Amino acid sequence: MIMSILFNNNILLRLGVNTVICLCFCFALSAQELFEEEPDSIPPEVDRVYRRGLDFLVKTQTAKGYWQDTYGQQPAVVGLAVLAMLAYGDDPNTGPYAVPIKQGINFILENQNKQTGYIGNSMYNHGFGALALAEAYGMVNDDRIGPALKKAIDLILLSQMKNPFGAWRYSPESTDADTTVTGCQMVALFAAKNSGINVPDEAISKGLRFFEMCQNPDGGIGYTGRDAGNGPRTAIGSLVFALAKKKNSPNYQIANRFLAKAMQEQTYYHYYLYYASQAHFHASKKSWQDWNRINIKSLSVSQGQSGGWEGQFGATFSTAASLLSLALNYRYLPIYER
Repeated sequence: MIMSILFNNNILLRLGVNTVICLCFCFALSAQELFEEEPDSIPPEVDRVYRRGLDFLVKTQTAKGYWQDTYGQQPAVVGLAVLAMLAYGDDPNTGPYAVPIKQGINFILENQNKQTGYIGNSMYNHGFGALALAEAYGMVNDDRIGPALKKAIDLILLSQMKNPFGAWRYSPESTDADTTVTGCQMVALFAAKNSGINVPDEAISKGLRFFEMCQNPDGGIGYTGRDAGNGPRTAIGSLVFALAKKKNSPNYQIANRFLAKAMQEQTYYHYYLYYASQAHFHASKKSWQDWNRINIKSLSVSQGQSGGWEGQFGATFSTAASLLSLALNYRYLPIYER
């Protein structure tokens, strides 16, 4: 498995996933095809800020794998923190973040219902917890991850089948839906599919139809329908369309036009950063570079002396989300591949 090779060899790891895949299959490709798009260089400020943020997460994590601030005991927040550590690219089994990664995964697995596969007590917790498991699968040496991930994805699919909107809300039994919870489940499904878990195409199509139903003529995406769009929800929709390989669709294009006007969006700021960075990354090289330059500067200034960021959902969430918005500079997470 490619990811196993990556994390057993530090030299290959620093090449990045795309390069390794290209090396494996280069016999069928020309040099021009292999290196058609050269990776952007990583601004030195990113590494300094990122390592300080990771140090904050490591120092404040408990031995039980969670954090003691607001929402730090929620599997969703623990999952995002684990993703931030994985995204830096060090070996998750023997590297400097191996212990906190393992502790975080232990916490997520301990909070999964062994019968139903449900993680935590809400679909937010479940979706982000499942995403962390999907990204860890194949990277982290832990035989529990695969079966737990399969159960988590089965629950997402079963919940969607029961929902008349073909989408999701707070509970697996919900009969209504919103774009924030739905986006969370959709990204988890894409990550699981990337890792080799079976995800039916129809499940993706149903989720996309819900986003289309919630999109306004100006491209903004509403919450439960065509109510007023905002930056965070539109970034989620743009990302979902991109991951579904729908970049040529009118829905994707008008979502990005809306998003371009919302680059200074302050609503749910760190939550917005997490999704908007991914949306701009997929939109175009220029969109990503413009966004990334502003984001690096902003986060460098707002980073606390402790290395973390404060926000309305607590320092652990704000720090993990901020780091993940910068992690696209590294591109070690499979979900961060274009």
